[in-house]
Parts: sequence; structure tokens; C-alpha cells
Amino acid sequence: MTTANPVEQILQVSTGYMASSALYVAMNLNVPDHLAQGPKSAEQLASETGANADALNRILRLLASVGLFEQVKPGTYGLTPASQLLRKDIPGSMRGMALFLPDPMHFRIYANLMHSVTTGEPAGEKTIGMPLFEYFEQHPEYSEIFNDAMTAFSAPVAGAAVEAYDFGRFGTIVDVAGGHGEVLMTILKAYPSTKGVLAEVDHVVEGAKPRIAAAGLADRCTAVACDFFKAVPAGGDAYVMKHIIHDWDDERAARILNNIREAMGDRNGSVILIESVVPTGPEPDLGKFIDLEMLALPGGKERTKEEFGDLFDHCGFELKNIVPTKSPLSVVEAVRK
Repeated sequence: MTTANPVEQILQVSTGYMASSALYVAMNLNVPDHLAQGPKSAEQLASETGANADALNRILRLLASVGLFEQVKPGTYGLTPASQLLRKDIPGSMRGMALFLPDPMHFRIYANLMHSVTTGEPAGEKTIGMPLFEYFEQHPEYSEIFNDAMTAFSAPVAGAAVEAYDFGRFGTIVDVAGGHGEVLMTILKAYPSTKGVLAEVDHVVEGAKPRIAAAGLADRCTAVACDFFKAVPAGGDAYVMKHIIHDWDDERAARILNNIREAMGDRNGSVILIESVVPTGPEPDLGKFIDLEMLALPGGKERTKEEFGDLFDHCGFELKNIVPTKSPLSVVEAVRK
């Protein structure tokens, strides 16, 4: 681990929310899209976005210092490879995540993080007065922000998973809680002989259907409403879940896996998770950050290899393989015993 000035270390961590707040402002002003044709001054950007020129310059100066924009000269900014990914409607756009993670709801929830640490319960539920996914159902405008963020993250993750793991050996893949279908559609495009079923709650399924049709996959992919705590669609050779099991504690995660085992019937099917696998050492890892998100919001957790093994064993599966990918997530494969 690199030795750093201890005072700088403390201040970098303590001020982290300032950079994320500045990013949220830049995203709401659509600054990356305004810079798509080339660098502009803070005055030009302020005129185009309705912002205060001095204040916007100070926002962009900070973001340039951490590599999210290029400071071409004092007061003038352009795009970097990172901010290119913050533009709308470009392949691999991460705009949805940059609007979701530093949003005001997150700040309210993390202000109550001590509640999670002292009780083990999600601070999100204390903050918004109900479980997170119930809130999404009752607030479709925020559910759309969440789903856009998950789609943004799913695109590079799905591509990396398909590159690292052979999904083509499965005839039918059921994507459980697959959001708007980004992961499943990526798999089906890579393997033309494979069929898919997207299983999601009803208000999300309706948003997935036009995306599936637009991708030209309606003949091989169906989207059905599903409450995975009650049952999942039968008939899958493999059941895929990207960042789903991590939303839940072991008891509720086991309920989902038991329902999948039931849906397999007599098949010796596979469960394929696309998840963080948290290292047990002290090295930096995105999974350790996502783990706090799970603690604070839905009440779930990231897991180590050993914890995945124990969870699968408890539900009648055997952990078979963990395949690292070029993304921060791995493909975690288990088979029915």
C-alpha cells in the first residue's frame, strides 16, 4: 500500500462528498453534453446552462483536478475519457450512475449511517420511512433514475461478463430481477441460439419490453412479472442475477435461491451471479464501497468467496467457479447439488 501524507489522506476522505456534490451539479447542468463539440469557457457554459459563471468555474476547476474534465487553460474546460462517458446517448454512458449515487436522497441516507452501524438496520428505511424498493414502487420518477443507473452500470459489466464466461452452453437463461434487460440482451446478442426470460416486478417489466423489442430480440426474449420472494419462472437452464443477491441479507437471499432451486424442477441447473467478490485483505476494492451502499440502503451485503460458498451450500447449491472479468464484478457460478 502506497504511503501518503497522513494529513492529506484524512482530508481527501473527509472532503470526498464535495467532489461528488460537484459532479452531481455538473450532471444536472448537462455540462458533458455542452462540451461534446470541444472546450468552452465557464462563461460560455454558464450562459448555455443558466448557471453563475464564477460558481460554475469553481465546480469545474475541482472536477478537473480529479480528472473528470480537462482544464485547457484557466477558466476553460474540455472533456476527458471519463467525462466522455458522462454524455447522454453514447455507448457505455455512465451518466445514470453519476446522477444516482451523489443525489440528495443518498446524502440524506448517509447522514443517518450511524443508525445502520448501531442497529444493523438500513439507514434508508429510517430516512425515507419505508423499505427502499417499496419507495421505488411508489415513486416512479425516482425508480426511473435508479433503473437508468443500473442500466448504465450493467452495460460495461455485461460485456465484460460475456467476454469472460461462456453463456452459450445454456439453452434458456432466466434473468431474475434483470431491470430493463441490459445484461440479458447482451448475452442474447452474443449467443444467437440462446433464449431468454426477463423476470422483474411489474412496473419495471413495462419499461423493459420496448427495449427488448428495439434490440430486435422479441422473438427470443420474453419479459414477465415476478416477485422473486414468492416464485421465479420455471424452465431455465441457468438463472442469472446481476447485483441482486447483494441487496439482501442471508435469510432473504436464501429465499430467492430456494425459489430458483424449486423452479429448476429436476434440472441440474446453474445459478450465475454477477457480483463483487470482496477480498479478505486490506487492498482497495470497489466492493468495499458497494458494501456500505448495501448496508445503508436495502440492508444487504457484499460477500467474500467463503460467504458465497456458505450461502449456496445452505440452499442446496455448490459453488463451482468464480471468474474475474475486466469489470469490477466477477461471474460467480454455482450448480445444483
